[in-house]
Amino acid sequence: MELRTLTRLAAPALAVLLALTTGCTGATVQGRPGASGLRDPYFPRAGNGGYQVEHYALDLAYDPADGELRGTAVITARAGQGLSSFNLDFSGLKVEGVDVQGVAARFNRTGNELTVRPAKDVRKGEVFRTRVDYAGRPKALVDPDGSKEGWITAEGGFAAGVGEPVGSMGWFPGNHHPSDKATYDVTVTVPAGYEAVSNGELRSRRDVGGGRTEFAWRSAEPMASYLATVAVGKFKVSTGRTASGVSVYQAVAPAEEEASRAVLARVPEMVEWGSATFGPYPFGTVGSIVMPARSLGYALETQTKPVYPGAPDEELVLHELAHQWFGDSVSPKSWKDMWLNEGFATYAEWLWAETHGGVSAQRRFEAFLAGDTSVDAHAGVDWAAFPPASPPGAEHISDDPVYYRGAMVLHRIRQEVGDEKFFGLLRGWAADHRYGNASTADFTAYAERRTGADLKKVWDVWLYGDERPKA
Repeated sequence: MELRTLTRLAAPALAVLLALTTGCTGATVQGRPGASGLRDPYFPRAGNGGYQVEHYALDLAYDPADGELRGTAVITARAGQGLSSFNLDFSGLKVEGVDVQGVAARFNRTGNELTVRPAKDVRKGEVFRTRVDYAGRPKALVDPDGSKEGWITAEGGFAAGVGEPVGSMGWFPGNHHPSDKATYDVTVTVPAGYEAVSNGELRSRRDVGGGRTEFAWRSAEPMASYLATVAVGKFKVSTGRTASGVSVYQAVAPAEEEASRAVLARVPEMVEWGSATFGPYPFGTVGSIVMPARSLGYALETQTKPVYPGAPDEELVLHELAHQWFGDSVSPKSWKDMWLNEGFATYAEWLWAETHGGVSAQRRFEAFLAGDTSVDAHAGVDWAAFPPASPPGAEHISDDPVYYRGAMVLHRIRQEVGDEKFFGLLRGWAADHRYGNASTADFTAYAERRTGADLKKVWDVWLYGDERPKA
């Protein structure tokens, strides 16, 4: 058979093929689905691929009387690829509608994944806005370690959104992985007499009629979604400024006010000390949210305003404030890097004590080696159960080795390089990675480059080693 005959016979099939690979305008289709997860070592379905969020605008209304939350999330993102569809992490609440660039989009839900199919493919590099309207009674989620996160309620109409590691998807849709940081505007409407507190700066508070008050908050610096919070309740609010001009906003449940007063009064002092030790405080505001006692099982370093489960002590407040540098401004690239948050904040406790008439960091380090609980009550924990850079599973990312052996790693660096280089390393790390993300590999390379020291033994024995270090 002649070639021209073959060509004539193939023409209809060729036309079908072209039709399948072109749109109605004749242009080649560019979009493909974004990934439904970022393959985090411990939370592989967390986050989504194909785009990076630049800004969240959350408009929320919450009624403590019935626990109903109504929300509109407008998510501004930049496409990293052509997108025919993309996913948002979202749990529980009913989605009432979705649009992309102002045009209604199809959507469906599978588990905690909200898949959005825009009417028109999103081009690579395009900045696009997705609006999600939703409502319902948000609920707590249970972590692999059994603790609760998400939307937590307490007696007296109190409620708070806490999100580590993935609980924020319980009250707003988004790209819920720490590697995707964004700025935020959060507006919350609540019944008159209630306060609504969120991250960043309070832009306005106004009566909107119908016995309701609207609070508008702005976070101008990038924030990982697990650090976002909204707290509602009849808080007692106080404000002020640190010596260097950082605004202070403290919201305290009335029953915890007296027990919290003395330690919260030291927040400005702690911020100034942290600025001298770690470099300039990375945000324009600082504060605290003190929930009713036992409403949460833990404190959380929510950006600019840590959340506490009742009146905190001095050590806890210092720990959560240290996270503003280490964990909030410099955030982990993956959940495997948690020791960069917790080891640093724990060592900050040791440094605070050392410079305020308490036990030296060296004496505390020795106490952990010896299990001497007379020096530190935590010295008896199994801090060597696993290397801090390699927790054995998702349920272990907040276990003792991440905190205490993580702190011991830092002290070993200090022993190797001396105080001048060590404190230069802390300040440099916070400055050079400000508002970004970093991994353990980033830190080890940076530490050797910054100090000029060969720290391989520290990494092999203390950071990654399976055996219990001896000294």
